[in-house]
Amino acid sequence: MLRFTTAGESHGQALLATLEGMPAGVPLVADDVNTQLARRQQGYGRGRRMKIETDQAEFLSGVRAGETIGSPIAMIVHNRDWKNWQEIMSAAPIEGDPALRKRAVTRPRPGHADLTGMLKYARDDARDILERASARETTARVAAGAVCRQLLRQFGVTIGSYVAELGGIVARPPAELPVDINAAVDASQLRTFDADAEAKMIELIDQAKRDGDTLGGVCEVIVTGLPVGLGSHVSWDRKLDGRLAAALMSIQAVKAVEIGMGIEAARRFGSQVHDPIDANEVGSEVVRSGRVRRRTNNAGGLEGGITTGEPLVLRVAMKPISTLMRPLDTIEVPTRERAASTVERSDVTAVPAMGVVAEAMSAFVVADAMVEKFGGDSLREMRRNYEGYLEYLASRDAK
Repeated sequence: MLRFTTAGESHGQALLATLEGMPAGVPLVADDVNTQLARRQQGYGRGRRMKIETDQAEFLSGVRAGETIGSPIAMIVHNRDWKNWQEIMSAAPIEGDPALRKRAVTRPRPGHADLTGMLKYARDDARDILERASARETTARVAAGAVCRQLLRQFGVTIGSYVAELGGIVARPPAELPVDINAAVDASQLRTFDADAEAKMIELIDQAKRDGDTLGGVCEVIVTGLPVGLGSHVSWDRKLDGRLAAALMSIQAVKAVEIGMGIEAARRFGSQVHDPIDANEVGSEVVRSGRVRRRTNNAGGLEGGITTGEPLVLRVAMKPISTLMRPLDTIEVPTRERAASTVERSDVTAVPAMGVVAEAMSAFVVADAMVEKFGGDSLREMRRNYEGYLEYLASRDAK
């Protein structure tokens, strides 16, 4: 099975990602990762940090001659801003009074991990918390997800996302989504299909910036090309919907995840929710879905924790960023006196970038499910297992 870990602080020397379990023989070059890192840095409403950093990944292990070799894949993304933070973020002991440490944070921000982290880890300076809790950490997640995307690409699986809502403004997608969603929306400043809604969103972002405020929103992630049968109903921790929800909820500032119709399904009759099933012998997707089709996809491509062969449809909701340029009330932790919360360099909104991070986390979970079902030590072995499964689906008695 796949596993990845990340390390590094927002203003530290670098961010690290280590991915284990990737089969040998998957084509992989640095540009496959760097393309995704660049997408994460885009979007109207981002702060000055995106102009400082130009994220580039370097492979430290696990890749040779343009292919994975089966060992752990380690990647590093250097922080260009490190030169301005070396004294503040140095690992060396502090000489003299620790209270004199530069850029110490003792006024925790409401909505951030500052205060809970200080209490849990017995720290007097919230910088020991916020540097790791920062969404800058998602750079390493996107790097790991980019490798997973390369594996999925070998099986015809694609992942895209778009902004469906920002600051309460809804952006309507087309009746039929394009095959390559990202190619269609990445040129947009807010990664949305709806130009009219985007113009209103930009006005709202500009207003929020003038007011020293922030905005959240919703992205929709679509995964196509998956076969029926990934995940399982037999145990709670093998259900693919649960695994996807956990991964997406782990993204900084994400507060809700929906699959398919999501919460709306709770408001309707069952006859309006469940997807009727028909036999299907026509089209290139027939075998992958088990020679059946759903007339609708309200389930979002998952039933009983198992993929149906229909597209996965995931909606991810992000709250407004916690750092406000017009800060909310908090306390000065050492004295417990009222104070204005700390202001750190930040974005007005990062919803478009969150969609890219959500793609990465979805890629990891789905790739893990593929390895779980078709796994082997090499891509060739995995492909043989996959093709054997498709042969089984093709020959299965429809009765």
